Amino acid sequence: MTHQWDPDWPVEPDEEPVPLNLVREEERPAPVAAPPPPAILGPDGDRESPPPDESPPPDQGDGAPPRPAGRRAALLSGGIPAAAPPTFTAADFTIERMMHQRHHAPQRGWQKLVYRATGGRLNPGPSATERHELDLLARIGQPLSGCWRIAAVAIKGGVGKSTTSVMVGHVFGSLRGDRVVALDANPDAGTLGYRIRRQTSKTVKDLLADAAKLDRFADVRAYTSQAPSRLEVIASDNDPRVSEAFDDGDYREVSSILERFYSIIITDCGTGMLHSTMRGILDLADQLVVVTAPALDGGRSASLTLDWLRQHDRERLVEDAVVVINSIRPKGLIDLDELEDHFRQRCRAVLRVPFDPHLEAGAETSLEELMPDTREAYMELAAAIADGFRS
Repeated sequence: MTHQWDPDWPVEPDEEPVPLNLVREEERPAPVAAPPPPAILGPDGDRESPPPDESPPPDQGDGAPPRPAGRRAALLSGGIPAAAPPTFTAADFTIERMMHQRHHAPQRGWQKLVYRATGGRLNPGPSATERHELDLLARIGQPLSGCWRIAAVAIKGGVGKSTTSVMVGHVFGSLRGDRVVALDANPDAGTLGYRIRRQTSKTVKDLLADAAKLDRFADVRAYTSQAPSRLEVIASDNDPRVSEAFDDGDYREVSSILERFYSIIITDCGTGMLHSTMRGILDLADQLVVVTAPALDGGRSASLTLDWLRQHDRERLVEDAVVVINSIRPKGLIDLDELEDHFRQRCRAVLRVPFDPHLEAGAETSLEELMPDTREAYMELAAAIADGFRS
């Protein structure tokens, strides 16, 4: 700010003009008392009292003269006008403000022993492994608005697409509080319905036939089988006597029914990309899980799947896809780092799932019967998928 000075104002030769807002309090001249008001005589020659002074009284606290109000007062004092006093409301009662910070009690390892031995007075905190698991749980359980559709796809059969669909469903079903359903959308004979214990013989075709009667969740529940993980599965119709295949229109109708009752729909697609059902699946999918085997032909097939999707204007699904390298054995000939790097350049995330004898039989599946490394791998996969919920 540039200060303008009156050239006629007397200034000593060795003095520099001082801006008004830099004058310190102790440098101000003492106030000069105002002269008494002149006497006022009445008609009879008597002295009358002067009219009352309506100006604000001076500050009696420290004897200082009253300061001008408003912005001029702030400039004279060299400061900034005081902010309005804070307003206190019920919104102040937050956990961060009103409660002491509590640290997570360790649940395993020597950290747990120390915590219990000292009655909680000494808390070393969870280990790095436990902190990683807590992070996975937070990612998997993050809020989801509306219905999220996940499609597991692969051109080549036998790479573990159905297994991946059901195991991801187990993780979401057991660790989230909302409803999760896996749908077998294979136009041929699908195998998803055999990965959990069947509670009903009804299939997706029966669900379609009775679509007009499905008004409540209990109505839909009669067509699903539920695993202990709370995952529900709708099986495909593998009766060879059925002449009509599950097509694009059927999938769209089933999806419109399920989205009213479930937060996550996992679709186990058939092999190939050219059957009519894939058109509806790709149009409605929020995210793809591309499954490949740790082999040269499996990797090539998965890459061809991405090529086909890009050629058919599905770039968004490709860029946000999660690739699963499934059933990795300890000693293999394929260079997994090179395979993973190829897909990491094309998709959002790449996960490895080790070979597990529990999944080899192709029968009923359970998270509790998996090896620890396999169970953690599926949690990593579910967390990577859930990272897409934010978008």
